[in-house]
Amino acid sequence: MIANRLTRLRKEMAKRNIAIYIVPTADFHESEYVGEHFKAREYITGFTGSAGTAVITMTEAGLWTDGRYFVQAAAQLQGTTIKLYKMGQEGIPTIAEYLRQTLKKGEIIGFDGRVVNGAWGKALLEIANEKHGSLYVDEDLIDILWEDRPPMSKAPVTIFDVKYTGKDTTDKLSDVRKIMKEKGADIHLLSSLYDIAWLLNVRGGDISYVPVVLSFLSLTQDTCTWYVQEEILTNELREYLTKYSITTRPYESFYDDVKAIPAGKKVLMDTSVVNYRICNSIPANVEIINAPDSTVYMKSIKNEVEIANIREAHKKDAVAMIKFMYWLKTNVGKIPMTEISAADHLAGLRAEQDGFLDLSFDTICGYAEHGAIVHYSATPESDMELQPEGFLLVDSGGHYLEGTTDITRTFALGPVTDEMKADFTRVLRSHISLANARFLYGCTGVNLDILARAPFWDVDMDYNHGTGHGVGYVLNVHEGPNAFRWKQSPDRPSAAVLEEGMVTTDEPGIYIEGKYGIRTENELICRKGVKNQFGQFMYFENVTYVPIDLDAVDPEQMTSVERKQLNDYHAMVFDTMSPYFDGEELEFLREYTRTL
Repeated sequence: MIANRLTRLRKEMAKRNIAIYIVPTADFHESEYVGEHFKAREYITGFTGSAGTAVITMTEAGLWTDGRYFVQAAAQLQGTTIKLYKMGQEGIPTIAEYLRQTLKKGEIIGFDGRVVNGAWGKALLEIANEKHGSLYVDEDLIDILWEDRPPMSKAPVTIFDVKYTGKDTTDKLSDVRKIMKEKGADIHLLSSLYDIAWLLNVRGGDISYVPVVLSFLSLTQDTCTWYVQEEILTNELREYLTKYSITTRPYESFYDDVKAIPAGKKVLMDTSVVNYRICNSIPANVEIINAPDSTVYMKSIKNEVEIANIREAHKKDAVAMIKFMYWLKTNVGKIPMTEISAADHLAGLRAEQDGFLDLSFDTICGYAEHGAIVHYSATPESDMELQPEGFLLVDSGGHYLEGTTDITRTFALGPVTDEMKADFTRVLRSHISLANARFLYGCTGVNLDILARAPFWDVDMDYNHGTGHGVGYVLNVHEGPNAFRWKQSPDRPSAAVLEEGMVTTDEPGIYIEGKYGIRTENELICRKGVKNQFGQFMYFENVTYVPIDLDAVDPEQMTSVERKQLNDYHAMVFDTMSPYFDGEELEFLREYTRTL
């Protein structure tokens, strides 16, 4: 099937004299996850992961993806003739390097200019120019092949009340306009779906698990124009937008309106987010101020209303997770259980919680060797039956009216080896080391990542993903600019300074291919600590209230400080969550938060 699709794509490439065609994982807004309509890369490669770029020539095809997906991609690309390029690995060329090596003089690089951001498109143009070639960007070749392509989503829109957002739309617009004035911008163009939803205090459903609305936005000091699919505009929504002096225009008219920006105007936008077609549509006599969207930092720093709500969301989520842990531990081996049925059971427990909206991502539920696939997704074909032995890794989360959760727990379903306990304890030590950090204001996640990696690096081990990411507020579960990582790259030059109110995950792991995977993840809120002659100290508030499975911990491998940190965490979990339980579940919670 994939081979046939590649053959048909090459015929279309030949008609247009395109030598290399690029298919990224992207929609028109540079979203991390995309709706069904936009899964062109999945269609042409068969690889279902959330990150990857396909590069197709007339004789070969490659898929570039990161360490989260090496195992999954290798399995899904078998028999497709598509070669896996493991990004960041020694000897593996980047896409840019591959293009420079492969493109011949005068040849054409093709891609849909709406799914490549302006900065990357500019870099691809430079590569083509080096070879005296050109770009072909005004047509989506995959659309020609994809006969039963799903339509673009037009999900209903919800107005998000200020009791959840903590800040009115008027105030948010005012804050953005102040930044525009400081930068000397006449117009601010926004295409990030997360930032638009946050700014307008609306939520939608145009991407699975990501409550956003397909739209663009143009802001001046006097006007705010929202470009949306007209079918979503209910009377209630129109009234809401009128209240805030927000006008609407058809979604597709954004491209034409950008072309009509008057000469001499200064436009603020992020060309690493805004797509190439939009960037190329702006008249040459309009000045572009290329900078991150003004909303990026604003939405990453949660206000006190949001923080109070986030705590409540995590309590609700913890009720579901603790009930799941109890059900799993007491029933495994006694009733039929598989990866899919366990994930479904957990989803059902979350759905019982008041204010639950949706899962925050597709649950990762990997038993035994499947746990070693970092972003594993069980299918009916791969669905393993759970046995009363070994590890089950569950990475999951939910959207509630009060916030978004992301938690990973690895459960011992029965006997585990000394090696497995040692690995579990190493991950635990890594996790609590970062969670208990004290640091001076001005530090970034790059500065702190070593706290998590030290237990691994001490024995020449590592994990092939970031230690943590920012979390949106009923938005995308992976939110920038804050993150914990040690490695910097052109697309991630540096992590942001950790500000009070930022929420970041702490999720180190160990993945033994063919055997098991272990990951432990909590969410941390950055808070201000003591301020003295040395400066402003910062610390993390742990807002994930779920026990870490003590059945897999070897206390002898922990220092006295580490044991105290774990015991303090479990005491906090019990104090916070015990009022929500009684009977056997309460005793279970008491047992799994006991002092070591």
